[in-house]
Amino acid sequence: MSRVGRAPIVVPDKVEVKIADHSVIVKSGNKELKVDMQPTISAKLEDGQVWLTRANDEPRNRAFHGLYRALVQNAVTGVSKGWSRSLELNGVGYRANVSGKTLELTLGYSHPIKYAIPDGIEIKVEKQTTVIVSGANRELVGQVAAKIRSFRPPEPYLGKGVKYADEYIRRKAGKSAAK
Repeated sequence: MSRVGRAPIVVPDKVEVKIADHSVIVKSGNKELKVDMQPTISAKLEDGQVWLTRANDEPRNRAFHGLYRALVQNAVTGVSKGWSRSLELNGVGYRANVSGKTLELTLGYSHPIKYAIPDGIEIKVEKQTTVIVSGANRELVGQVAAKIRSFRPPEPYLGKGVKYADEYIRRKAGKSAAK
């Protein structure tokens, strides 16, 4: 029994939801997200709520029931409030700069790293060491943040690198002097 899938998705007033052939289209202002679903999962809109139902109780369909409910909920939250992920740059001389649709990172390499910002993503740089990735699509926001982090992941000895703001880096002791 999918407890997640059975819960309704409350649609805010400013968000418009259309249910087409095996897909749910969520729109608000200029933001629009589409969630394509398996044919065994169906959606209906009634009284400002979206309800998802499944064709039968096969384990695969039960899993998809909760998955698509979560994806539609993420789409509704994304177009109404938006998603964001914050990254911190730790290290001497590490800094970030946004120019147009390009994020330029200086991370201790012999060259700066230029990252083209994808459509639907907004990147802000605060204090040259804090990068905020935001957008309506939760998956894309997380993917872009992970890509930026992968340019210089944090290392455990000095803590240098790009890390999520809420990430804790377990520190290791370095070499100890021989006696």
